[in-house]
Amino acid sequence: MDPRLLVIAGAAFISVSAILFRLSGVSAGTAAFFRCALALPVLVPLARWERHRAGPRRRAGVDVAAGLLLGVDLVLWGASIDRVGAGIGTVLVNVQVVVVPLLAFAVLRERPSRAFVPAVPVMLGGVALAGGLAGHGGGPDPVLGMLFGAGAGVAYGGYLFLTRVAGRGQEHRAQPVLLSTLGAGAASVAVGVPWQGVDFTPGWPALGWLAALAMTGQVCGWMLIGAALPRLRADAAGTLLLLQPVLAVVFGAALLGERPGPAQLAGCGLVIAAAWLTGRGSVHRRDDSGMGSRARGDRRAGEHADRTTVP
Repeated sequence: MDPRLLVIAGAAFISVSAILFRLSGVSAGTAAFFRCALALPVLVPLARWERHRAGPRRRAGVDVAAGLLLGVDLVLWGASIDRVGAGIGTVLVNVQVVVVPLLAFAVLRERPSRAFVPAVPVMLGGVALAGGLAGHGGGPDPVLGMLFGAGAGVAYGGYLFLTRVAGRGQEHRAQPVLLSTLGAGAASVAVGVPWQGVDFTPGWPALGWLAALAMTGQVCGWMLIGAALPRLRADAAGTLLLLQPVLAVVFGAALLGERPGPAQLAGCGLVIAAAWLTGRGSVHRRDDSGMGSRARGDRRAGEHADRTTVP
């Protein structure tokens, strides 16, 4: 399947997270912990079946490290929303669109496309409008909220980059999500308990919403995105994930009866246009032959020689 479609489908699952978090009525630390804990009963049997079929997961330490960054992101993002408001918080966490390509260039020497650099301010402006920034003022502590939001965006970008690197050349899907979920749960407890506190008994209604959050945002969303990231350029993957706030506007209107204003609709249009422009030609051809690139080149050279040799 086209990895761009997988990312869009994963973004759709994750975009419901804010709605489910709001309906649960719990703190950011509590939501981060239960988002991970309630995903384990599904991820563990999937990972065991996958291990039996495809063998043990290599680069498991990278998956756990990625999960630690995800847990930090989840707690910081919630703290940012409380202090600076949802609009600015949504923009700040999406600095991942810059962080992921920068890391890919610094570590892997992967250059972004020509269309990406001029599209970045357009994308962030569109996210700002889609997040309702035009109609909301700052929160009670905007400076601290912006620092938390920027930290969440950097941690989120690091998580995406490590997930992309760890998934290269491997067919595992459930095992990396399980390992990163364990890391995220540990980080949410380590950061959330001393800072915000984690309510381990939030009540049955809240647990129901948190279970839905775990299935959509943690299991389905990250398994789809994790399957696609190694097959996409870093800039295109980060750009397509900006569709999350756009889809959140759509689901908010469909599920909660929210009515997006003209500025939000314009922002959604900008993000979609930028995602389309930067997503063209962004798919890495997948190697299903079991051979490396040099071997494939030798084979193709031999085939070419066979076709051109005069009998």
